[in-house]
Amino acid sequence: MEKEYDGEAQCDEPLRAIFLPFLSTSHIIPLVDMARLFAMYGVDVTIITTSHNATIFQKSIDLDSSRGRSIRTHVIKFPAEKVGLPVGVEAFNVDTPRESHSKIYMALFILQHEIEQLFEDLKADFIVTDMFYPWSVDAAAKLGIPRLMFHGASYLARSAAHSIELYSPHLKVESDSEKFVLPELPDALEMTRLQLPDWLRSPNPYTELMKAIKESEKRSYGSLFNSFYELESEYHEHYKRVMGTKSWGLGPVSLWANRDASDMAARGLAKEEEGEEGWLKWLNSKPEGSVLYVSFGSMNKFPYSQLVEIANALEGSGHNFIWVVRKNNDADDQEGSGFLEEFEKRVKESDKGFLIWGWAPQLLILENKAIGGLVSHCGWNTVVESVNAGLPTVTWPLFAEHFFNEKLVVDVLRIGVPVGAKEWRQWNEFGSEVVKREDIGNAIALMMDEAGEGAEMRRRAKILSDAAKKAIQVGGSSHNNIIELIQELKSLKLSKSQR
Repeated sequence: MEKEYDGEAQCDEPLRAIFLPFLSTSHIIPLVDMARLFAMYGVDVTIITTSHNATIFQKSIDLDSSRGRSIRTHVIKFPAEKVGLPVGVEAFNVDTPRESHSKIYMALFILQHEIEQLFEDLKADFIVTDMFYPWSVDAAAKLGIPRLMFHGASYLARSAAHSIELYSPHLKVESDSEKFVLPELPDALEMTRLQLPDWLRSPNPYTELMKAIKESEKRSYGSLFNSFYELESEYHEHYKRVMGTKSWGLGPVSLWANRDASDMAARGLAKEEEGEEGWLKWLNSKPEGSVLYVSFGSMNKFPYSQLVEIANALEGSGHNFIWVVRKNNDADDQEGSGFLEEFEKRVKESDKGFLIWGWAPQLLILENKAIGGLVSHCGWNTVVESVNAGLPTVTWPLFAEHFFNEKLVVDVLRIGVPVGAKEWRQWNEFGSEVVKREDIGNAIALMMDEAGEGAEMRRRAKILSDAAKKAIQVGGSSHNNIIELIQELKSLKLSKSQR
């Protein structure tokens, strides 16, 4: 490991930064990893969040603090009583009841003044805030400090959304299933109306929020992405050009901030007792490259009908598999949970499969040599982590910007096989589409093929994995970006102090 950057050797007083993650696990984890990187390179870091959300990452912060890094969590009280929420419901995740969503947003509105005051009281030299806090650009302007916006998506996804907003190609086709090309992008990427997020298809309240986010980005000092130049260089350059703003790829943050097993295990909500005696022992008993890792992220749930198709496809594939599943409480989910419990017993007896209920320590699993590929929803964190591990993916986009990410994985990088998902849906809804076991099985067979296209995908994925590792080493693209950005922020602080 290279020597950590000595920020204080460059400046009498270190830069002070505040990081403000959004209240959702898939946004919290990469932004906290990014905050830890800044602390690794000599910045004094405070992460602001609520008590329940702090449990997702506090072990990582304690580890970093024990290593002598200047990083801490500032916990603020979530106003559950004021908005009528039970204690502990503080985030947008798969188990968050739909009727709670507006209440969580109201709680964030109530907390805004307290957070703005903390920006001042903690004497931040700059702030890094999630895209879902567009108001923070004004808070930073009042204090005369830079605001950097964190994007939890890819450069391609943001470029694709910008293309649709600007040119409306989806309005020039005659049906929801007719393909069109996204204009003015580095590649000729084809999509259908059904694959677009609803806010891009036709205006709704979320469209207005996304407009506010884009305007706040243009007024920010710049944006930060969990990406690296070699992964999507053309889209990085394209995005900076069309937005007219500065942007830095500082990824892959999971690889950079979590370099040993203790870091990987501390990340998220995994139960310690599920290590050697559970999935790890099972994985270590399997041949290299023989196991499928099947996971659809922290925000997804499937109906019983879809679970049956996935289970049959996995069992019929002939491959070993680890499947991350979730237990939910509505009627259909209870039927699905019962089915999965029976399925778990069956695959345990055959020793072909292992089910993990709830949170899975994904970084530790993906780095295991037994894993040969993924079946994934194309959430950006998982895309980056699969690239780090040099693994191909069966792509099954569901919501958010997943269908855009699929285009990067399948069409641009050519390290994925589409399962054939045709319809975007809300993250907290089942949707009407059920992907059949035959389609799932065919995609798995192509990806796991030891010759032909399967072998070519693995070769390309390995090249990208090597590039990811080089990006964070001294002289690498992401390493250079963080050093240059910190120096730039120090120069801004110095010039401000001399006025």
